[in-house]
Amino acid sequence: MIISGDQTIPCGQEDVPSEDITVEGLPTAASKPMDESLEGSMVWNISEFSKIRDKMHYSDPFVVGGHNWRVMMFPKGNNAEHLSLYLDVANSADLPYNWSHFASFKLSIRSHFKDVQPVTKDANHQFTSRESDWGFTQFMSLADLHDPNKGYIQSDCLVIDAHVSVRKQDNFLQYDSKKETGFVGLKNQGATCYMNSLLQTLFHLPYFRKAVYHMPTTEEDIPSKNIPLALQSLFYKVQFNDLSVATKDLTRSFGWDANESFMQHDVQELNRVLCEKLEEKMKSTTVEGTIQKLFEGEIVNYIECVNVEYKSTRTEAFQDLQLDVKGCKNVYESFDKYVEVEELSGDNKYRAEGHGLQDAKKGVLFEKFPPVLQLQLKRFEYDFQRDQMVKINERYEFPSELDLDVENHKYLTPTADKSVRNLYRLHSVLVHSGGVHGGHYYAYIRPDLVGDWFKFDDERVTKEDEKRALEEQYGGDHEAPPNVGLNNPPFKQPFAKFSNAYMLVYIRTEDTDRILCSVTKEDIAPHLLARFKKESEEKERKRKEKAEAHLYTIIKVAQDLDLKSQIGKDLFFDLVDHEKVRSFRVQKQTLFGQFKEMVAAELGIPVQCQRYWLWAKRQNHTYRPSRALQAPEEALSVVAVRDQAAHQVKSTSMDLKLYLEEVSLPEGVPRALPPLQKGEILLFFKLYEPATSSLRYVGKMFANLNCKMVELKEEMLRMAGFPESEDLLMFEEIKFDPNVMCETVDRKATLRACQLEDGDIICFQRNVPEEEAREHAYGSVPEFLEYIRYRQVVQFRKLEKPKEEGLVLELSKQNNYEEVTTRLAQELGLQDPTLLRLTGHNGYSHAPRPHPFKFYQTESLHDMLTHCHQLSDIMYYEVLDIPLPELERLKILKLNYHNKKTELVCDQVVRMPKESCVEHVLDHLKTQLEFTHKLPNPLRMLEVCYHRIYKVFQLHEKIDSINDQYWILRVEEIPDEQLELQPSDRLINVYHFNRDTTHSATMHNFGEPFLFKIGEKETLAEVKQRIQAKLEVPDEEFEKWNFAFCSLGKPEFLTDAEIVCERFASTRRDWGGQWEYYLGLEHEDKGGRRPASQSNRYTHEKPVKIWN
Repeated sequence: MIISGDQTIPCGQEDVPSEDITVEGLPTAASKPMDESLEGSMVWNISEFSKIRDKMHYSDPFVVGGHNWRVMMFPKGNNAEHLSLYLDVANSADLPYNWSHFASFKLSIRSHFKDVQPVTKDANHQFTSRESDWGFTQFMSLADLHDPNKGYIQSDCLVIDAHVSVRKQDNFLQYDSKKETGFVGLKNQGATCYMNSLLQTLFHLPYFRKAVYHMPTTEEDIPSKNIPLALQSLFYKVQFNDLSVATKDLTRSFGWDANESFMQHDVQELNRVLCEKLEEKMKSTTVEGTIQKLFEGEIVNYIECVNVEYKSTRTEAFQDLQLDVKGCKNVYESFDKYVEVEELSGDNKYRAEGHGLQDAKKGVLFEKFPPVLQLQLKRFEYDFQRDQMVKINERYEFPSELDLDVENHKYLTPTADKSVRNLYRLHSVLVHSGGVHGGHYYAYIRPDLVGDWFKFDDERVTKEDEKRALEEQYGGDHEAPPNVGLNNPPFKQPFAKFSNAYMLVYIRTEDTDRILCSVTKEDIAPHLLARFKKESEEKERKRKEKAEAHLYTIIKVAQDLDLKSQIGKDLFFDLVDHEKVRSFRVQKQTLFGQFKEMVAAELGIPVQCQRYWLWAKRQNHTYRPSRALQAPEEALSVVAVRDQAAHQVKSTSMDLKLYLEEVSLPEGVPRALPPLQKGEILLFFKLYEPATSSLRYVGKMFANLNCKMVELKEEMLRMAGFPESEDLLMFEEIKFDPNVMCETVDRKATLRACQLEDGDIICFQRNVPEEEAREHAYGSVPEFLEYIRYRQVVQFRKLEKPKEEGLVLELSKQNNYEEVTTRLAQELGLQDPTLLRLTGHNGYSHAPRPHPFKFYQTESLHDMLTHCHQLSDIMYYEVLDIPLPELERLKILKLNYHNKKTELVCDQVVRMPKESCVEHVLDHLKTQLEFTHKLPNPLRMLEVCYHRIYKVFQLHEKIDSINDQYWILRVEEIPDEQLELQPSDRLINVYHFNRDTTHSATMHNFGEPFLFKIGEKETLAEVKQRIQAKLEVPDEEFEKWNFAFCSLGKPEFLTDAEIVCERFASTRRDWGGQWEYYLGLEHEDKGGRRPASQSNRYTHEKPVKIWN
């Protein structure tokens, strides 16, 4: 029984079990429209519970979201010593196969005792027609259920509450983000979700948006080439458009090509690079300093001695903070770790100026926090054990309100302004879903800091609850869910979440009004509003045309004027390019006669002077007028004419292509076109001038199939303006793809014998003596058309200056490598073409391809210009000092020569026969170097990468397999002490390193590594003296260096009295890799490098660059 309202139903005392259901606020299915009520509660009173004999027991159906639901109960458990409860779709057998609804629900069993809490469990599930039940196999133990002290069953009556919330069912394709949320999304170009999430976050900082609007731009600027204008346009559309917005103009303004759209970058790195670029663009404008005002805070690095009065400080600005996730439960623990004090004592004492080595404390404190605090969560780190980057999916909590003044301002310096209240509210959560090799980005944003949360997932924007925006983005493992379907076994193990917060944006509460200011059209320059209005109107016009396209057909009309303007300029084969002729947009049901009147009105050609021919694509791929429209056809609608023509020529084109035959009217007197005569065909004529290598259209004529070609000569001479005495050569243009076919026409043969038909093309030229014809580059029509068919204009650029415009040459696609280089050598004034080496163009990266062409492996210019099925018109050249065939028999190695102090002295390029050994290379190099350097000792060659030595080459190794593209090949003189090593001596690797200031366990190598000999009994103090002498480091600086035995990425610092060789006695001599053991020199890197904390998470990923 279903009863509305708050009635209570007493448990019945009949002999058979009975149930009553109270449905709170839920009508029956018969009385409620579908999907009107999406949430409701039900109370199920089960009397005589003990008399239930069925294994499964159902409640009566109740309605939520327009669908019938019911509670399914297993009184004695579903193969478990527990009461089992499930939510079930009551009519699942009658639902369509693809029916699906998402619901959140909560089931409870009440106790009849007021002091006993109900047993409650909740779950979410996507219910389908095949998986129609979901719930809890182990809802509560049967022992607890029947325990009289707990009162769940009283007088044999059990009360079950059910609350169901059905998510509104959206049609994904018809979902309107603007209508549902008031916001629009950004279109994904391929892999630009990382950029979209960042742009949405920046857009919803109105102070930032207003500053972007105020950046100066002009009416002449082009969005795709101007970052401020592109960003202004993007923000305007996001603010005022009703549909999702494209980002192509913005990425083009960055200088990115299509390839960048499919390359995912790190959102944290993009944030830094974009802000740096905007900061640069804002200089000397009214909005200069906006980036600093919004995002910039200050930290103070300090080292304070414990036993003497000495303190060293250094203040640095920051625009975002890198917070550790690993080992931290929440944001506060990360801040605690950030300001954690490091003790400098023992072997790690600090050398204080004027006080020598002292025990000290090293740490970081904040001088001030910014109004907008950007926290970058370090979800990616390098795993030394696995030698690869990994993603940290640990649970990491962040509050909606962050108080950085906690515990008496413990994060601030003593000099910080304590009057500023550093209380922040969470504004945005940028989420990364996936792993280290890729994934998807989206953002949760609360625009006003107090209202609803919204999820910005590329084009789609949805309203979300706070739990989904915060708690579900903490990461960690999902608990093994107790809710399973009736036929599904329970999960045994938890499973990891791969979607978690990656970047957090907080806004300081006292700056809220300033940051979340009002931004209206009054903040936008008038010329921008005019530009955006014009773009919007044009877009609306195109949208309307597209929406109404099914009501119209496009008729493309070619005239003799089009043939004259195109042939010989843009076109040489066939008659016309239909994309460049007059188009008419005509309603499909318009009669063709009415269309002719439209043409008369627009072109000034009377209806009776118009005759239309249909075009047909021939089997040889040419496109010619095939027949004239007949009177019965002109009585049809234009769509009927189009469909009939398409059927006859087996075309799928949605356009109707016509040739308009016109008749000149003497003295402007209209007269009807003469009727077509049986046996006559329409021919078109082109004239070729060998002296100027030019081809042009001269006219058309009707000719009888039985007349001879020579009989057409008089009219052809008139068309060309030649005297009657001129002799002509005649050719028929037959086809041009894949090869040119233009054959001589027998002037004495009839048109029928020549197999001519409507639409054929006759090319003619003067008939001149052979001697005169040979004076011209292309003496005949076939020669000229052959040249045109394979003509290719190529721009040759210098390889060392690939962005500069180069030399433009007209060549043939059939030219081979030698022909191309010969022609290029002539233009460059080179006598030997083999000194030229060519490299192809990559159409995706717009840069030279990585490898040049081989002299003997290229077939034609067409092959050289084609890359990944794209034909380019750019090629790169370099001038060699020896012929290319000879060079290709040599191995080229780029070698870096270092002196005894490990300093780079010079680069040397060595060319040797490929069968040479390393010994030959070193002998050759020594000969070259001895002109400027004294080298009494032998040389050796090392392979160096990432500031580590990975290999020492053996003298007998062949050089052909050595790769200098990715590794540095270093050559150095072997020191005297290493020429004859004793059995007790060891040759060890020595590397420079320092540790991350925010994560001291992370080591970073830098500088030049080197090999060093240590004696069997040599102490660290003795080794240090020799290293100092070798590197020539001043005493004052060298005293600050620390020495460590490093293995597995961890340093073990050594004392001066320690025997160094003992540390290396049991180690393998392994050149390179994370398992390598080496002597580490810890000191400051004065060469300057990018902090590892700011490096890409993908080691193979290109860094983000904004070029313009």
